[in-house]
Amino acid sequence: MIKRAILRDLLTHLDQKEVSLLVGPRQAGKTTLMRMLEKEQEQRGKRTLFLSMDIERERGFFTSQSSLLQKISLEVGKERAYIFLDEIQRKENAGLFLKGLYDMGLPYKFVVSGSGSVELKEKVHESLAGRKRTFEVLPISFEEFVDYSTAYRYEGRLGEFFDLEKEETLRLLDVYMRFGGYPRVITAEIQEEKARIIDEIYRSYLERDILSLLRIEKSDALTGMVRVLAAETGKIIRVSELSVTLGIALPTVKTYLSYLEKTFIVERLTPYFRNIRKEITKSPVIYFHDLGLRNYALGGFGTPLRADDTGFLFQNLIFHLLRAKISFTGMRLHYWRTKDRAEVDFVIEKGEALIPIEVKYAPFGRPVVGASLRRFISEYRPAKAFVLTPSFADELMVDNTRVRFFPFHQISREKF
Repeated sequence: MIKRAILRDLLTHLDQKEVSLLVGPRQAGKTTLMRMLEKEQEQRGKRTLFLSMDIERERGFFTSQSSLLQKISLEVGKERAYIFLDEIQRKENAGLFLKGLYDMGLPYKFVVSGSGSVELKEKVHESLAGRKRTFEVLPISFEEFVDYSTAYRYEGRLGEFFDLEKEETLRLLDVYMRFGGYPRVITAEIQEEKARIIDEIYRSYLERDILSLLRIEKSDALTGMVRVLAAETGKIIRVSELSVTLGIALPTVKTYLSYLEKTFIVERLTPYFRNIRKEITKSPVIYFHDLGLRNYALGGFGTPLRADDTGFLFQNLIFHLLRAKISFTGMRLHYWRTKDRAEVDFVIEKGEALIPIEVKYAPFGRPVVGASLRRFISEYRPAKAFVLTPSFADELMVDNTRVRFFPFHQISREKF
């Protein structure tokens, strides 16, 4: 079993009255985490009940609040207990259903999970405002993958492992960028089985989450959009060009893109700008939540990485590392590009301070600062700038800006 870093936060929140709401893409590990929470409470002698909307014989208990409470009372009584409700997105009006339960002031702690659907992302969040804490359960992170792949021999000491085992770190990076972070894909032992699992995840997402839950009729158009976005990972996406390429109306393109975001397939990165006349202000850059799913959409799952594609996959990985690093800090993540095509991959906005970040997968012989990063430094005068690499480390000064080159795995240890 793959250990998840989020488990500690989930365990801590079990003592809070709020609903613990686990959201994320299909098969990212939400049910497994809930079972681990259930087991933890049972070992402490607590009463628990686990019900899933995915199990046909249990769906009847969700027909009404009274039906569910009767089942809970039968199983655990009317004292303090932990109630786990899995795949709640299948319940119609799930938000109002959970709100009603919470507002009854019951002695139960509810832990609820659901795959990414528009219903879950919008109506549940709206109905449970002030009554829940949301936990995003995303595919396995690179550090979680390395811990699992090394049989947890270096748990709590991954920094030392990365610094010493440079070649092994790069080998694991290559594997992660080819296969991604879905738990079942990682734990499958042979490539054919990994391919079968990612195919199942991809098809179940399109056929169940999108076509059924969202009632989309033009499945070919949506599939085509996923492929186009996969091919354009890390590049600026113009909705009008997507419309022409796919042959579908502009409003439909915007709707589909919104669905892909709300169901945890892609995430958009918005531009940073101060000078509206010189800098792009609208077009986003798109990144995939899982690299393996992105590769599968292009027909390249598990295959050796192409030289012209590796840099963008590495950039997608860095996006997730930075996103995780600045979560709950108030810092914001953007990219920067001018109308004359000067571009910096990432810009961290920390109050009034800015930190430009370039991503370079190609090997370095010496530290070289590109023209675009120099342009940003010239215009904004940041105190520091980063260039993230697979393994190269060095630093130099550009004007009064300290530019540090360091390996990507040090992000979690870096103080921004």
